[in-house]
Amino acid sequence: MRSPQNTATTLARSWFVRGRLVGATAIALAASMAIQNAMFAGTGAQSYDAPIEEVLAYYAANRDSVAIISGLVALYLPLLLVFVTGLHGLVERRGGAGADWSRLALAAGATLSAIFVLVNVLQIGLALSAGGLAEPTPAFELVWQVHAAAFALALPTLGTTFIGAALAAHASGLTPAWQRLLGLVGGSLLLAAGVGNLAIADGSALIFVGLLGFAAWLAWLLATGVRLVRS
Repeated sequence: MRSPQNTATTLARSWFVRGRLVGATAIALAASMAIQNAMFAGTGAQSYDAPIEEVLAYYAANRDSVAIISGLVALYLPLLLVFVTGLHGLVERRGGAGADWSRLALAAGATLSAIFVLVNVLQIGLALSAGGLAEPTPAFELVWQVHAAAFALALPTLGTTFIGAALAAHASGLTPAWQRLLGLVGGSLLLAAGVGNLAIADGSALIFVGLLGFAAWLAWLLATGVRLVRS
């Protein structure tokens, strides 16, 4: 029969391994999302208010880059789901404080993954069709507009994921108070940007509010990941 001390040791070791895995996932998620956005900036991606002729020219000239970026999306979507699921498991194993917030992060993260899939599928469609078009068609322009709208709606969903994860991690003692504050501020910026989703899809500079929130999300992921790996 296993002694209580051995059982406690086994549980502690299991939590340690799980914590390190969740932390490593957070770091990998932040890195892959940062690389993807850096690649977008490096290829001179068009803003949503750009003339449709320039959008067509961009996708026709950057098909290979779009393929690599799409591959990164296929990488970080599973990482996102593993992270929010693993975080929920850690919260429950630490007594359940913050479990409601981790459930919110889990639900929002799953929704965010679905929206990212839509954004990426539409982008692949733009890249595939651009090479065979001499000039933009109404269908091409419609796909571009739907792509912009889906991206704009991804911002508040990411903000909800961010706030839920930050509050859950702090309530269960996984992160310090400053990371909770970072989550509240960054998530609120993303939610605020989401209110103006129509303006963002039309090319408004309001998107930079969301990008500040996104930068806070990457910083929080890195800080949380390092803390879990070292804990």
